[in-house]
Amino acid sequence: MSDPVILFFVLGLTAGLCRSDLKIPGVLYESLSIVLLLAIGLKGGVALSKHNPADLFAPILIVTLAAMLVPIIAFTIASYFGRYKRADAGALAAHYGSVSVVTFAVGSSFLVRQSEEFEGFISVFLVILEIPGLLVGVALARWAATQTRWGNLIHEIITGKSIVLLVGGMVIGYFCGEDGAASIAPLFFGLFKGLLAIFLLEMGLVTAGRLAELKKSGIFLVVFGILMPLLGATIGILTAMVINLSVGGATLLATLFASASYIAAPAAIRMAVPEANPSLSIGASLGVTFPLNITIGIPLYYTFSQWLLGANQ
Repeated sequence: MSDPVILFFVLGLTAGLCRSDLKIPGVLYESLSIVLLLAIGLKGGVALSKHNPADLFAPILIVTLAAMLVPIIAFTIASYFGRYKRADAGALAAHYGSVSVVTFAVGSSFLVRQSEEFEGFISVFLVILEIPGLLVGVALARWAATQTRWGNLIHEIITGKSIVLLVGGMVIGYFCGEDGAASIAPLFFGLFKGLLAIFLLEMGLVTAGRLAELKKSGIFLVVFGILMPLLGATIGILTAMVINLSVGGATLLATLFASASYIAAPAAIRMAVPEANPSLSIGASLGVTFPLNITIGIPLYYTFSQWLLGANQ
């Protein structure tokens, strides 16, 4: 909790709960999100330029298949234990099957602070894992439906802001390489942590506004929001062992598997499953899972990764 990035989130959360008039201008929030997404994509692209992309095909396939277990587990828990209707269970599955870019950024910042190295190509997994979880969640929600326009849905997901900026930044970083990206490094790399801190200040304010929704949903959603990241992180670390990632890489992969989307997923669900109650999925992902991950989750995943992988490295 001594990390200033996390303390900025706590400041925003406290201000929101105290009903302060503190607000981050919408234009600044959008600008920060664009810079952060591009920065993560650029870092991944620069790291990818140092590897043969063909060598990553098998790890990407394994990670993608493993990640598809997360929305299936989430749907099963929400349906059979939470007794949610198919649409709401599918929406929860989509949110938890997709990933949070901001949580990934906090995880990267945490590892840098710990002087723990990690594979730069992990950003490639971030880009790829935005999509399959959403599609699996929607498929589970619309299993018996015939009117779902899958072509429109896939187009909406692929052309969404997050994917375009992450993929675009990665392509630019790949073709420019480390030397080519040096001229823009002061903005995208040097200021990254400061920009992330301001972004998390806003996320704290937003999270405070979502806590009221959890009171209406009952204890199950809180338990779900705690249990799913732990299950996801476990799958992520086991997958990291299969593809021989470092401790840092395993921590970030666990963080991705443990995270829940609150940007791309709500837009996709609103289009594909309009009958789902958005307060359930957003309340759990942003009100419980996000603060859990960035406060105690990431350090926990790091410790677990050290325990399982540290002896072998």
